[in-house]
Amino acid sequence: MSVPAWAHARCVLAVRLDTLGDVVMTTPALRALRTARPDRRVTLLTSSAGAEAARLVSDVDDVIVYDAPWLKATTSRADSAADRAMADRLRLLRFDGAVIFTVYSQNPLPAAMLCFLADIPLRLAHCRENPYQLLTDWVSDPEPDRLVRHEVRRQLDLVEAIGCRTDDERLSLRVTEDHRRSVRGLLDAAGIDRQREWVVVHPGARAASRRYPPESFASACRRLVAERGCQVVFTGEASERTLIAAIRAASDAPSISLAGELGLVELAALLADASLLISNNTGPVHVAAAVGTPVVDLYALTNPQHTPWAVAHRVLSHDVPCKYCYRSVCPAGHHECLRGIPPAAVVSAAHELLGAR
Repeated sequence: MSVPAWAHARCVLAVRLDTLGDVVMTTPALRALRTARPDRRVTLLTSSAGAEAARLVSDVDDVIVYDAPWLKATTSRADSAADRAMADRLRLLRFDGAVIFTVYSQNPLPAAMLCFLADIPLRLAHCRENPYQLLTDWVSDPEPDRLVRHEVRRQLDLVEAIGCRTDDERLSLRVTEDHRRSVRGLLDAAGIDRQREWVVVHPGARAASRRYPPESFASACRRLVAERGCQVVFTGEASERTLIAAIRAASDAPSISLAGELGLVELAALLADASLLISNNTGPVHVAAAVGTPVVDLYALTNPQHTPWAVAHRVLSHDVPCKYCYRSVCPAGHHECLRGIPPAAVVSAAHELLGAR
């Protein structure tokens, strides 16, 4: 390890090319990079999906958006012009080092090659195979053969290899009072009494394999309103309005929907004030953790790395032989890891967290 050289690296590129939740789960490691050298300038290279979150991270000075061709969410393109242009852009910025953050199912070498072509002298990543000259600092990847870590721990362990640590390992996003006032205005206009208990329900997810059944959401909401009298606020993308309307109708209980009305900063402000989040395992779970709001996480067993971090929570799933399939669509077609969670378990978990709060 080139630990002494990293101590002198003032201008660092952090590469995290995935989505919103992945960027949020990298915030403790980004803080560690800054803590090790307070005058360090950290630039985050991330995807279009991750950029909105990146701009709310206090330990990131600049954000560069790059939709890498080795990521599945990237729109296909005919040639490498954009990739060559990105290497040229990074070279002009004269970074002292690059830290490449991945999960163990990803290969870091394409990003390492980009940083190598950009002439970034120090390059750090977990890697399963010998990277030779592509990485100056290679951390042999123990996952998943010897252990499986939470993604937050994985990223913290990576930067610790070059002497970067932090005592504050919580997730973090910056939410201003202006953002909170704006969201409170929406809630007031919709008739939510903010002095009473209210919960956010997020029933959508990009991957079909991570969606709890709508009828089960409806049943859980109906029982929560009947048993606690709590108010329910639904969130989601504009494309999920139909789903949410169906759940609200089936629940036959009072609720409001803010689907399609909130950007990430407004969602973070909403969750910061909420009593609880009930959600599929998707980005808002990590946003809630970053603002300190308890979470009932309906956790599809597609992988074990992304449970709520450093916040009060209950993780609900139904054990299945096919767990950890890493698939966006249930390969068995039964979705039993989620369908097997009774709505009563969701309500019980909510009671526990709301009572503790």
